[in-house]
Parts: sequence; structure tokens; C-alpha cells
Amino acid sequence: MLVSTPIGNLGDISERARAVLAAADMVLCEDTRRTRRLCAALGMHARLFSLHEHNEAARIPAILAKLREGRLLALVSDAGTPLISDPGYRLVRAALAEGLPVHAVPGPNAAVTALVLSGLPPAPFLFLGFPPAQAGQRVRHFRSIRKAEEAGLSASLIWHEAPHRLAETLADLAATFGERDAAVARELTKRFEEVRREKLPALAAYYAAHPARGEITIVIGPAPEARPSEPKSVEEALKEALQTHSMRDAVALVAATTGRPRSQVYARALAMKEEAGKDAALPESAESAESPEPVPKNTPDP
Repeated sequence: MLVSTPIGNLGDISERARAVLAAADMVLCEDTRRTRRLCAALGMHARLFSLHEHNEAARIPAILAKLREGRLLALVSDAGTPLISDPGYRLVRAALAEGLPVHAVPGPNAAVTALVLSGLPPAPFLFLGFPPAQAGQRVRHFRSIRKAEEAGLSASLIWHEAPHRLAETLADLAATFGERDAAVARELTKRFEEVRREKLPALAAYYAAHPARGEITIVIGPAPEARPSEPKSVEEALKEALQTHSMRDAVALVAATTGRPRSQVYARALAMKEEAGKDAALPESAESAESPEPVPKNTPDP
């Protein structure tokens, strides 16, 4: 059973989550210390078993054996919905491969909560987890998303980030995505909850001067729709087409692309040719227009 737990406010625990955790033969968790504090706050004593990214693969066989015995196992993350940027995916895949039942108790999720508070378009959205910690890899990651946008992706983008990397991550985002509407959500559902909604460069400047603390989610609005380019005039299209086509072919091409009658395009092409001929005719030179006075020769003194 995948059980969602509060991301900050204990009041967000559901009655069903309470019941499952209380009835579970074992609770699988990222950090037994954090889950033990949660259980204590809920007034229950559960048998805890650690399951994190470093030991998940090794512990899957023993967990599957307990599921085959009919044991009720609950999987929780440190906060929020399991598997979303948290361990458990490999275990779920292994259980499903053996035909073992997997169920979920829905509940709090930081990414979705940040999205609905951001004021940015809620659908579609793309959750991308944590960006790479290394600057070079992070920039390449952001650029790959930007290229996807140029190819047609249009969605609000969501990342989690550690507080000590927030300022540099926002600077990289601003350099990649430009003046994009964005929001930084911090300490969601907690006492010092904060959501700042500004353009990316302004957010980068703010958090460079005001180091952040707590759990952080970044939301960026979708790429603005590209404005359609103004259609070319018949004259512009003809000038361009005549550079590589005969007049006949250029007229046919421009008529097809502009939707204008071929006779009209042909008439304009003839007019342009006539105008070009006039421009090419050179005016009379100054010498032919007006003869200068002869220059007297210097003669030696007698």
C-alpha cells in the first residue's frame, strides 16, 4: 500500500492513511527517524523497515516474500506521495511483475500544491524532479527542455530544489528561459509558507540576496506562443522568387503561396520589371549636360 503523508502540516493526514499505517504489519520508509516521529505524533507504534535509494534493490526479494505471505505492507516517503522523487518505483515494478496487488492512499504532494498556488496554467504540466546538482549538467538539462519547447512542448514546468542551490538554479533558469513567469514555493503547508510569483530574473536576483531555507519547489509557466509572422506582400514575394526563378515560375509560385490571381501577380511582376528598367537608366553625365570652359594653357614668357 502506497501511503501519502503530510508535507508539513500534520492535519493533512487522511483518515484512511491513519488506518492503513495503524494496521500495517510493516511500514517501509526512507528515514526511520522521520517516520517514527510521524507515528508518534499520530499516537501509533508501527514496525519500521528502511527502504531508500541505496538499499531498495537489495531488499526487494525479502519484501516480495512478505507480500506473498499476505502481509500488509505500507510504503511511505519522508513527506508527500511515495515514488514522486522518492524511492519505491523499483519495488512497485517488481510487485506488479509477480502479479501482487498494489494500492495507493492519495494525499499531499508538494509539486501539485506548488502548481495550484503558483497562478500559472495548471494543465498540462511537466514534473521534472530535482535538476542535476552539477552546474554543467544542470544547464544542459535546462537547454534540453528548452529545445523540446522549440519543438512544440507547451506545459508548466516543475522542479524541486535544495535551498543552498536555489539562487544558482534560478540564475541558470533565467539564462535559459528568459523573462518567463515563474513562482518559488517554500515550506508549503507549514507556518512560514511562502510563494513568490515573479519573472525568472527577478526571482534569481531576490534569492541571490535572500538565501532560502526549507523545502522548495520551482514552477515555470509554459513557453509563450510564437507570434505568426506577417505574410509577405506580393511584391516582397516576387522579389524573393525572381532571384532563383524565371518570371513565369516566380509568378506561379507567388500566386500559389499568396492566393492571389495569377493575372494580378503577373501584372505586378511586369510593373516591377518596368520600374527596375527605369531605375537602371543612368542620367546624363555632368560632362555631357554642360561643357566646362576650356582651361587656358600656360605659355612661357617671351
